[in-house]
Amino acid sequence: MRKEFSLWAEATGRREARLIFLTGDLGYAALENVRDALGDRFVNMGVSEQNMISVAAGLARQGLLPLCYSIAPFAVFRPYEQIRLDVALHNLPVKIVGNGGGYGYGIMGASHHALEDLAVLSCLPNFACFVPLCNSDVPAAADAFFSHAGPAYLRLGLANWPESLGPMPAFAPTRLLVKPANPKLTVVGIGPVLPPLLDWLAHTGKCEVCAISRLPLPALDAALADSVRRTGRLLVVEEHVARGGVGEHLSALLAMAGVPFRLHHLHAHGYPTGRYGSQHFHQQQSGLDLAAVKTTVTPLIA
Repeated sequence: MRKEFSLWAEATGRREARLIFLTGDLGYAALENVRDALGDRFVNMGVSEQNMISVAAGLARQGLLPLCYSIAPFAVFRPYEQIRLDVALHNLPVKIVGNGGGYGYGIMGASHHALEDLAVLSCLPNFACFVPLCNSDVPAAADAFFSHAGPAYLRLGLANWPESLGPMPAFAPTRLLVKPANPKLTVVGIGPVLPPLLDWLAHTGKCEVCAISRLPLPALDAALADSVRRTGRLLVVEEHVARGGVGEHLSALLAMAGVPFRLHHLHAHGYPTGRYGSQHFHQQQSGLDLAAVKTTVTPLIA
């Protein structure tokens, strides 16, 4: 998604003179087009993420539109105090982009993984988190992210939309992706972990599949609530820890709406073997890959 985002940032920066692009010592072979388009509005802040966020807050206070870009854990966890105190509590329109959400940086290990980012940001006042489903979803997701009135976070990863399913539904906080005639299970996912599962889930003919692309959800989607009410079973798949993720957030909304259901939750388990590997390795370790999803889903739709 990095390429798609850089093209979006270039086009948006040319159109919006108030956009100031701040990056934490990143951009080689990735953001040169943004640098060339924005000129002195592209600022490499160096390895100084806390300062980057505080500077962004000051720029926003002056009426500018700062956009801060880094690897997801560096964009979120290192400057979290500044995000909370300088940005969120003042409801400033600072936009933060984290590349490689979840296990995206694979073998680089825990320092480069972001498994709790959505939890710690979505609980802050005024904050909204946006998660594109796949590469082609980035421009619309970035538009929604950038136009959000307050502070916002854009979590990037890597995935392609399966062409066998036809055109991808337009970006929305909640989207129905697969709708069989008589579903037995409602499946909800967030971000790039979902597209590799869609072909098989659609092929079963028994799984109604929805994507969530924003946290917190502005409201419980009526079609999603109706689906869970009909099937009585909800499977949530997310490359994020269980606490503070989509599973907990959606379960609370459904419970408050009086929808009865049984929850099955596939989520990031950290590092159960104490070893590091590729993103796919970590997805396998947490039961988020296609084989594990098949094992979970098959008895639920039998």
